[in-house]
Amino acid sequence: MKKVLIEGMSCGHCVRHVKEALEELKGVSKVEVDLATKTATFEGDVTDAEIKAAIEDAGYDVVKIEG
Repeated sequence: MKKVLIEGMSCGHCVRHVKEALEELKGVSKVEVDLATKTATFEGDVTDAEIKAAIEDAGYDVVKIEG
């Protein structure tokens, strides 16, 4: 399970954008994005660079990636 701390999310629309961006990555599943904690958690075998690129392309900043 990977956990990503994200800056820049402020509404449900933002949550949807981040979730969709991560779901588009091949091999990613069970994506959950929490606005209150500004985190996304998911399962998948993707690199930190792929995660960061997907989230930043959606318009948000990656603060930290764990897992």
